Amino acid sequence: MLSSRIPVNRATNRLARRLARLRGQGVDINDLTESNPTRVDIEYPPGMLAPLGSAAGLGYDPQPRGLLSARRAVSAWLDAAVDPDRIVLTASTSEAYALLFKLLCDPGDDILVPQPSYPLFEHLAGFEGVSLSPYPLVRDGHAWLVDAAALRAAAGPRTRAAVAVNPNNPTGSYLAPPDRDALAALCRTRGIPLIVDEVFNRYKIDPRPGVDRSVFDRDAAGGRVADDLVTFVLGGLSKAVGLPQVKLAWIAIDGPAAAVTDLLDALDLLADTYLSVSTPAQLAVPHLLVAGAAVTSQIRTRVTDNYARLLDHAAGSPAVQVLRPEGGWSAVIRLAVSPDSDIEEALAIDLLENSLGEDGHVLVHPGYFFDFPEGAHIVISLLPTPERFRAGVRLLLARAGR
Repeated sequence: MLSSRIPVNRATNRLARRLARLRGQGVDINDLTESNPTRVDIEYPPGMLAPLGSAAGLGYDPQPRGLLSARRAVSAWLDAAVDPDRIVLTASTSEAYALLFKLLCDPGDDILVPQPSYPLFEHLAGFEGVSLSPYPLVRDGHAWLVDAAALRAAAGPRTRAAVAVNPNNPTGSYLAPPDRDALAALCRTRGIPLIVDEVFNRYKIDPRPGVDRSVFDRDAAGGRVADDLVTFVLGGLSKAVGLPQVKLAWIAIDGPAAAVTDLLDALDLLADTYLSVSTPAQLAVPHLLVAGAAVTSQIRTRVTDNYARLLDHAAGSPAVQVLRPEGGWSAVIRLAVSPDSDIEEALAIDLLENSLGEDGHVLVHPGYFFDFPEGAHIVISLLPTPERFRAGVRLLLARAGR
């Protein structure tokens, strides 16, 4: 019998079943949800993965936080004066979340999470017996902002941490100074830590002035969120250098020394229980973070160029509004229909199943996948090759216009 801790999204499964059937028939799918940079003709430097074959990888010296050489490399890459001893390596950011939920929560506790956001949180929290308390991101003109009053109202007696994604996925919104202040104030008042997912932080698209920075960066007054608040910042090779298959991520911890020491001791026990990060991956990190700069640059160019193409194609179309992404790899398209319409799923299924002799079967995300609080939306990736992206967007806009 299926455990009650495993959330199942029946609506999403309807689209997934149709996709599986078409792929099983060998139908070419123009995937505008593609988030894997290894599948979109990004050029990787020759020999980039050669260090994974180093003979040194035959040795095994398990360390709960990860090899010091790897943690030093991550610390240097973060460029935020984070002590390597305050970095814990994991196999993925998903595992990082799972460890932090184990560390901070008992079953029945809850975590504050932004809405809209990627549905990963629902699954990871459910596996740990933890509840989610969403706080809304609201649109104000061309920006998404944290609703500070709703954030405070969402916190309850069993709230154990607040999560922020900087920039958010899929809205692409960076945390503006008022957002940081609201989150920090709540966490200080409640005595809870702040978890900040910054996997997309270095992929800027069209940010507002002064918002495109890490929570580790100092503001104009020389302060930062992490100075007097326990803050966990997540990142990993998957997005940092376009290597999801290498399976290495990190948790960087900052805040008051005594609190951080206690948390690191507890994390040592958790990480030592799993020891999930491979030795070859850890040994290769110093090289990968340097060599991967060329990959990061290509991804930035691809994302910004595709965003410009999207704006060009959507210009003058009354059926859609492209919502400004400040960073990340996604674009949100708002549909000009009534908020209670089921057009999101209908459009997504129509695009997938009915090519009508046009540019192939196109896969997009319906907005409900990300829990948008109102309106009808379609979410697409900005990573596909220019040709596939252009063809898919043309078909999407033509269908939306009907």
